[in-house]
Amino acid sequence: MSLPPALALYRAATQLLGLLAAPVLGWRAGIGKEDPARVRERRGYPGAPRPEGPLVWLHGASVGESLVLLTLVEALWAERPDLNILVTTGTVTSAAMMARRLPQGVIHQFAPVDRPRNVRRFLDHWRPDLAVFAESELWPNLLLQAKARGMHLALVNARMNARSLDQWLKWRRSGRMLLGAFDWIGAADRRTSEGLSVILGAPVPLAGNLKLEAQAPAPDPDSLAAVKAALGGRPAWLAASTHAGEEEIVLQAHGRLSKTHPGALLILAPRHPDRGDEIARLIASGGFSLARRSAGETPGPETDVWLADTLGEMPLWYALAPAAFIGGSLIDGIGGHNPVEASRAGACVITGPHAASFDDVYAAYFRHGAALRAGGAPSLAAAVDAVWNMGAPDAETVAAALRDASGGALETTLNALRPLLPEARR
Repeated sequence: MSLPPALALYRAATQLLGLLAAPVLGWRAGIGKEDPARVRERRGYPGAPRPEGPLVWLHGASVGESLVLLTLVEALWAERPDLNILVTTGTVTSAAMMARRLPQGVIHQFAPVDRPRNVRRFLDHWRPDLAVFAESELWPNLLLQAKARGMHLALVNARMNARSLDQWLKWRRSGRMLLGAFDWIGAADRRTSEGLSVILGAPVPLAGNLKLEAQAPAPDPDSLAAVKAALGGRPAWLAASTHAGEEEIVLQAHGRLSKTHPGALLILAPRHPDRGDEIARLIASGGFSLARRSAGETPGPETDVWLADTLGEMPLWYALAPAAFIGGSLIDGIGGHNPVEASRAGACVITGPHAASFDDVYAAYFRHGAALRAGGAPSLAAAVDAVWNMGAPDAETVAAALRDASGGALETTLNALRPLLPEARR
């Protein structure tokens, strides 16, 4: 079958630009975006031998998708301990999390860059029987080569925002070919289900959101105890996964809170910690005193803002703050971020008005009174103040909201994957 023009152009471009892959990966390793010891995996070279027997490959881009994969790994191995499982991710942060949380015996590799040669190396070595992709990982060369080899393919927890769906609609022939490679697609939300159904020309079931069934990692108990002792019972709140344009609003809200709650502490955890220097300057220019986690600093009694500009410590921050604003939601065009980890840690979630990527989740939250909404600095300060005065929603309320939002996603997904699994070894 000939490729649509857009996919043919993509394949040619990746073949040509692939000549730059080695120097670009070397540069990324130099700035901490790749693991220098494992860069070859990104070019499709294996970092481990393939075990004998049936092999299921699960792939997700970053930390959020990794939580979905961990949930599936545990569920699959509970039913089929005979399976070999390979997990691939694309970021240093997700690889570090997988190293901590994957069960012993599960293999982790970095995903190959989507160049035809890299993909061939990867598939020639691993020869998966089933490939399971999470959320929106539609890499054309990887998908089409896997399909050409006859392996089963599934897309789980498919989630796309309105902008991504509009782009795929513009390239409908290409989208239909890529989506048609999957034996099963399960959408995480209604928007994605309806949008992919239009692109594919066939119904895509609403399976529910697997992220709502994923168990978030617990913070290191020693670190948590040490930080709680340092805070000494001060009123604290968290601004998590913030983006440029949001930190100014968050700091204005904290200024308001500091007038009514002397000693209040803001823990500011940006979505991209490499913006730490920029945000530190912003904090200082607002007249706030600052401690930086990346510099090993702990807030003292007079510290206004603790800048959590490190990777992999979100469980710690969620455990410290009864009120957690989830960023990407105060400014349009981002779509918000996943609130579930904050809820599971016992924090009251506060969102801005622009969280369309999680509208199904927040609809369930608001039905059960498990979240608050804020539109700017005054309402954000008021929301935090309300949590400090009245407390976060109780565990039963949060659990009810999560059950409502997930829609039994794990059971639905496992029922769809079972017929695609390789036969058990006899």
